[in-house]
Amino acid sequence: MDAINDFIASLLPYTEWPMLILLIGGGLFLAFYSRFVPFRHFGHAIAVVSGKYDDKNAKGDVSSFQALSAAVAATVGLGNISGVAIAIHDGGPGVVFWIWMTALLGMGIKYYSGSLAIMYRGTDSDGHMQGGPMFYITKGMGKWARPMAIFFSICGLFGFLGVFTANQFTEAFMGVVEPHETIWATSEYNWKLGIGFFLAIVTSIVIFGGLSKIAKVASAIVPFMVGVYLLAVIFVMASNAGEVWPALRMILVEAWNFDTMVTGGFWGLVIVGVRRAMFSNEAGLGSAPMYHGQSRNNEPTKEGLVAMLGPFIDTILVCTFTAVVIILSGAYLEDGSGIVMTMSAFETTLYGIGDVLLMVIVSAFALSTLFTYSYYGVKSLSFLTNAKIGKWYNVFFVVMIVFASIASLTLVKNLIDLSYALMVIPNMIAVLYLAPRVNAASKQYFEKRKKGGA
Repeated sequence: MDAINDFIASLLPYTEWPMLILLIGGGLFLAFYSRFVPFRHFGHAIAVVSGKYDDKNAKGDVSSFQALSAAVAATVGLGNISGVAIAIHDGGPGVVFWIWMTALLGMGIKYYSGSLAIMYRGTDSDGHMQGGPMFYITKGMGKWARPMAIFFSICGLFGFLGVFTANQFTEAFMGVVEPHETIWATSEYNWKLGIGFFLAIVTSIVIFGGLSKIAKVASAIVPFMVGVYLLAVIFVMASNAGEVWPALRMILVEAWNFDTMVTGGFWGLVIVGVRRAMFSNEAGLGSAPMYHGQSRNNEPTKEGLVAMLGPFIDTILVCTFTAVVIILSGAYLEDGSGIVMTMSAFETTLYGIGDVLLMVIVSAFALSTLFTYSYYGVKSLSFLTNAKIGKWYNVFFVVMIVFASIASLTLVKNLIDLSYALMVIPNMIAVLYLAPRVNAASKQYFEKRKKGGA
């Protein structure tokens, strides 16, 4: 495993700047190019996702709310809980500021990619409607761009594995039960292996049921668990009200600290923030459009507005609350995996029972994330081959859950970082190339709304 990790780590420096330029530069361009239209219609986006403008006759397999829930289920999870802890540990409190900035730009990127997911839908070999980067690259840009779609899908076979989630769930479980030494009748390795098999079995029950089952489970779990998590965090912040402002102030001050604890100084700090923000909300990655492309919605702009809410929920809200708890508890100064640091923060601030409560929340987040990520991988393999073969990705996915439970965090983190950075390149090129068509559709939609026709 060390040799594999060393190889992956050696490739990471070559992906940092293309990713940074495309996400930050591309996000800034889209924000100004759209004249901030998605941000100005934030209220309308909430109305759309609430179902107020649903069209029952529209094509698609799931509602916009279910699509958003499934997409958020893949992002509001351990990336927000342990990923933020890892980022703060690696880069200091200031990294949170750059996570915020990337998330705001990510809202604009998601608006464009969500719109494109409806604008350029296709069908798989079984005749089922599909959407996502593979389709808006090939149908929107033309056949000459097909190699980009193939490259995206190949990277997706690895990037959409649930390895980070499985790894961090295992660490969380071990962190809760470890103090109770009487249960350790077998080795730690065997316990981790057992957890991996448990996750694999539970995940299999849902993912082999297809998109509809995944969407139903996600839309039931995600809103409730996000609410419970936010209530727990708000309680912690209220109990430590005097520490909240100093924590926020530290984020703002340290964001411009040119002598940070992260390797690479200031730009290293920014890169860590961008990477963790991308892992948190997947803006620019191209995963969420796969769900949004199957929404019962024929209006690209409406789906773009729904997609835009993803980064706001999982990064601006959830990540910020997590970061404040981690900073005010001082847990980020400890060594350990991301989830262990977060659990330490909750245990410290919630009277010794916070780690158990977080474990319950993490369990729901981990499972919902695993359910949704498998779908992305199936779509990637289906595009490369056909829908029949694509379903076999779930077998590979389940096997890798077991592997991830015993793998090192470093290997898992590096694999995800490399895969994500490579996937951003073709997706963002396509989003930027097709942006004028999204603007034209948006202009038409909002003019129709003014006349009362939408």
